[in-house]
Amino acid sequence: MTALRVEQLSLGPLGTNCYIVRAGPEVSEAVVVDPSGDVPELRLRLATLGARCTAILVTHGHWDHLLGVADLADDAGAPVYMAAGERELLASPGRFTPPTITLRAHTPEVLLDGGEAVDVAGIRFDVLSVPGHSPAHLAYYADGCLFSGDVLFAGSVGRTDLPGADWETLLGSIRALVDAFPPETVVYSGHGPATTLGNELARNPFLAELRTELAG
Repeated sequence: MTALRVEQLSLGPLGTNCYIVRAGPEVSEAVVVDPSGDVPELRLRLATLGARCTAILVTHGHWDHLLGVADLADDAGAPVYMAAGERELLASPGRFTPPTITLRAHTPEVLLDGGEAVDVAGIRFDVLSVPGHSPAHLAYYADGCLFSGDVLFAGSVGRTDLPGADWETLLGSIRALVDAFPPETVVYSGHGPATTLGNELARNPFLAELRTELAG
């Protein structure tokens, strides 16, 4: 069983998942994955846990995953880790954000491509390139936990009808995750409840093609 402590918050107008991740229950340093909305609520949860954010990991550059990034980075003085290929979505958000949404710009401090290892808050995260929902989408794996962003959900997968998305690429990314990690790996998705790789491979209706391929 993982030793990580993972707190899930559903934030913003789309109920996007944000995660507070710590190396253990008494650890004060925390990583925040996808600060996706109300930073005062996030700040309150951090204070309740006795935790402080020391790093921000972004899975991809869609606006609903970025809403709280700039405010949290300023508030906590924490560096932002993000895919190099999607940095403009945060650095110049006005061109990519719906007109009814206000998204503060921020220049990510650390740019990633996938294949790196990031050591923050006493946790080693493997950075994974998982395109398909967005061109440079990343996932982060640590200690049996996979923070998948919008690649894989409980009973669903990421949309591929958006600019830069592609179904075959997405399926290939999910196939790579299934190959790399055991079925009991806990998947913390960008929306909805947590699940496991094994549950999704066995039951997710969108993965029927992958099940057939692996069975053959």
